[in-house]
Amino acid sequence: MKESSPAPLIGSKRHKNLKRHDSLDMESNKIDGHHGHGRHQGTGWAMTLQLAFQSIGIVYGDIGTSPLYVYSSTFTNGINDNDDILGVLSMIIYTISLITLTKYVFIVLRANDNGDGGTFALYSLICRYVKVSLTPNQEAEDGNVSNYQLELPSSHLKRAEFLKSRLENSQFAKYFLLFVAMLGTSMVIGDGILTPSISGRVVWISVVILIVLFCVQRFGTDKVGYSFAPIITVWFLMIGTIGIYNFIKWDPSVIKALYPKYIVDYFRRNKKDAWTSLGGVVLAITGTEAMFADLGHFSVRSIQISMCSLTYPALMCAYTGQAAYLRKNNDQVANTFYKSIPHPIYWPMFVVAVGAAIIASQAMISGAFSIIQQSLALGCFPRVQVIHTSTKYEGQVYIPEVNYLLMVACVAVTAGFQTTTNIGNAYGIAVVFVMTITSAFLVIVMIIIWKTHILLVLLYILTIGLVELIYLSAALYKFKQGGFLPLAFAAFLMIIMFIWNDVYRRKYHYELDHKVSPGEVKEIIAKENICRIPGLAIFYSELVHGIPPIFKHYVDNVPALHSVLVFLSIKSLPISKVPMEERFLFRRVQPNEAYVFRCVVRYGYIDAQTDEEPFESILVERLKEYIRATSVSSSTGREIEEVDRAYSAGVVHLVGENAVIARKGSNIGKKVVINGAYNFIKNNLRHIQNVFDIPQERLLKVGMTYEL
Repeated sequence: MKESSPAPLIGSKRHKNLKRHDSLDMESNKIDGHHGHGRHQGTGWAMTLQLAFQSIGIVYGDIGTSPLYVYSSTFTNGINDNDDILGVLSMIIYTISLITLTKYVFIVLRANDNGDGGTFALYSLICRYVKVSLTPNQEAEDGNVSNYQLELPSSHLKRAEFLKSRLENSQFAKYFLLFVAMLGTSMVIGDGILTPSISGRVVWISVVILIVLFCVQRFGTDKVGYSFAPIITVWFLMIGTIGIYNFIKWDPSVIKALYPKYIVDYFRRNKKDAWTSLGGVVLAITGTEAMFADLGHFSVRSIQISMCSLTYPALMCAYTGQAAYLRKNNDQVANTFYKSIPHPIYWPMFVVAVGAAIIASQAMISGAFSIIQQSLALGCFPRVQVIHTSTKYEGQVYIPEVNYLLMVACVAVTAGFQTTTNIGNAYGIAVVFVMTITSAFLVIVMIIIWKTHILLVLLYILTIGLVELIYLSAALYKFKQGGFLPLAFAAFLMIIMFIWNDVYRRKYHYELDHKVSPGEVKEIIAKENICRIPGLAIFYSELVHGIPPIFKHYVDNVPALHSVLVFLSIKSLPISKVPMEERFLFRRVQPNEAYVFRCVVRYGYIDAQTDEEPFESILVERLKEYIRATSVSSSTGREIEEVDRAYSAGVVHLVGENAVIARKGSNIGKKVVINGAYNFIKNNLRHIQNVFDIPQERLLKVGMTYEL
C-alpha cells in the first residue's frame, strides 16, 4: 500500500517517539479542529453556578440520604455508653471530611478524563500514558485527536519512568489493572442495585416504588432532571435545620466530638465491636463515588461549589443533631432519623424523604448505565443497545437490557433481605471497594501522570488509603450478614466481562494475523471474473490495521464488488469524546481507479454511535473531503462524481457475522469459554446491526468461522 507523508493536525501535539506501523493516511487529519480538554472548561460564573445547582439533584441524592440509616446500622446492638455516640459522631465527621471532601472534591476530581470520571475513565487515562491495554490503543493518529493528551513522562523523573516501565513490561500488571477496572465497574453497578433497595422502609411499598422507578427509566433523566435539584435542596435545608434544632434542644455538648480523642476512647471501650461497627459508619459516605462518576454532566468547579456550600454543611448539621438527640434518647437508635424529627413537620419531612430516596436511586441507576457504556466501548462488556436520552447532556443514557436486569435484582434484594441493616452490610462493601480501587488508580496517576512528590504520595497512602483499608476490613467482616451479596454479584458480572473481553481480544488478534495484504487486494480487484456493480458498499470490521480476512471469503463466494467500497472499522479510543471533525480517518487502497477505501471511525466511550444526522451522509461527505485533500486537481471532480453516483445508486451495509470456535487441540477450559460461555452470551444479546441501527433492508451479512 502506498505511503504518503503525514500532515500534522492543527492544534494537536505529536510525540516524537510515536511511530506509525500500519494505520490510516495522515492527510485526512488536515481537517482543522481543536477542542479544550474536558467539557464546561472556561465557563463563566453564571454557567458554573447553574451547573452547581443542577448537580445537587443528580450527584448528592445518595450521600444526602445516608442520615436515614447510619446510626441504626452502626449501633445494631444498642448504645452501651453515652460517650460512644461522641466517638461515632467524631468518626463520621472526620470520615466525610477526609474522604468525601479532601480526597474526592479536591484530589480525585482532578484525575478526570477530559471532563469524565469513574473507574473506567481512570483506567483509560492510565492506558493512554502507559502501554498497559491488552488491545492496541496507542497509535500515531490517535495521538492527533485534540483531546487525547498523549504525553510521556519526562526522562529526568526516574520514579515515573521506573513504574511506567514495570507496568508496560509485565503481562501480569496489564491483566491485573484490567481486572481491577472490571471489579470497580462491577461494584458501581452493585451500588445501582443496593441504593434503591436500602432506601425503603416497608418491603412491599419499596418493591412497588422500585418497579415504577425502573419502568420510567426509558424516558431519560433529562425529563425529570430539573425537578431533582429543588427537591434535594429542600431536603438538605430541612435536615440541616432539624440538625441545628436538635443540637440546641438536646445536647450542644456533642460539639466535643471534634476532638479525635473520643474515637480512641470508643475503640478502647468497645474493642472488636468498635471495629465491626465501622461497617455502619462507612454508610455516611455512600454515594461519594457518584461525584466522580457523574462528573461528565457538570464540571469540577461546580461540584466543588455545591459540596462546600450546601451538602457538606447540611450533613454535618444532620449527623450532629442526631447525635445530640441520641444522647438523651439512647433507646431510639433503631429509628433515629424519623424519631428526631420535630412532630409538627414529621409528615412533610417524610414526603421529602421519600422523594429524596427515589432521586438517590435514580442517580445510581444512571451511573450504572454510564459506566456500562464506558466498559462496552472498551470491549469489556457484551454488546447491548445504548440509547442517548438527552440532546443536552452527553452522558445521559439508557440501556434497556441492563435496566430490567437491575430491576429484577433490586426487587429480589429488597424482598429477600427484608431489613435495611442486612442490605447496609452489603452496601458498605460495595462502597469501600470502589473507593479503594479509585485510590489505587489514583496513586498510579499521581506518580506517572501528575509526577507528584513521593512524600505527598506516601502521605496520601498512609492517611486516606489506610483509612479506606480499615473500613474495608470492617465491612468484609460482615460477609455472612449480607456482605457476600456485592462480592457474589461482582464475581458473576466479572466472569461475563472477562469472558467477553478475552474472546474479543482473541478475535482481534486473529484478524490481525490473517488480514488481507495490499497485494492480495490488488490481485482480487484485477481478476477478470470480478464485476463491478453500481452502488456504495460499507464493509464493517473491528480490525483497524488492514483489511479483514472476511473480505476474501466474501469475494470467493460472491465475485462482485460495488463501484465504491469502504472498509469501515469502528474504533473506541480510551478517551471520553472525539470531536466530529476528527472522527473519520481514510486511506486509499491501490490502485486509485478501484475506488476502494479504508476508514476508521473513532469514538470516545460516551459518544453516541448513532448520530442525529444519518451516518451514511456524514461518511460520504467526509470521504469527499478526503478526496479533495489528496487527489490531483485533474481527477478530483471525476472521483467525487463517481462517489456521488455510487451513493445515489444505493448503499449496502456488509456486516461480518463471525462465528468463533476453539481450534482443534484446545484445552477443555478454552473450549468451555469460547464454544460455551461466549457463544451463549453472544447469541442472547444484540447483534451489531441492532446496536448501530443499520437499515435492515440494506443489510447483508457475511458469515465466516474463526478458529481461535
